[in-house]
Amino acid sequence: MEKRKNYLDFVPVLNAQNSWDEKDGIVTVHMVHKGIHHVIAQKLFHSPRVSHIALDTFGSFVWKKIDGVRTVGDIADEMKAHFGDQAEPVYNRLVHYMKILQNNRFVQFQKKR
Repeated sequence: MEKRKNYLDFVPVLNAQNSWDEKDGIVTVHMVHKGIHHVIAQKLFHSPRVSHIALDTFGSFVWKKIDGVRTVGDIADEMKAHFGDQAEPVYNRLVHYMKILQNNRFVQFQKKR
């Protein structure tokens, strides 16, 4: 029987290759496009070398809570306390968001310490 992953026990860590800043509570992630495919796209199609991704209110809150210590479950509890019913369904929503961040290489996961 395969053991299922419990994302609530994972500890997200920000990818150090991306910088970010915050203005008026909204986080903007600056992602530098590296690699041969990106260089070709930049030359041929004039695509940007750096993408600036502005997160929404919930995403910005979560991003600022990712410190390499808190688990996804800890962050979910903080979301519930801060946003109340607006965050519901908080666990499904947060796990889905964390998978998106991982797939786009914004975060990596560690097992709970």
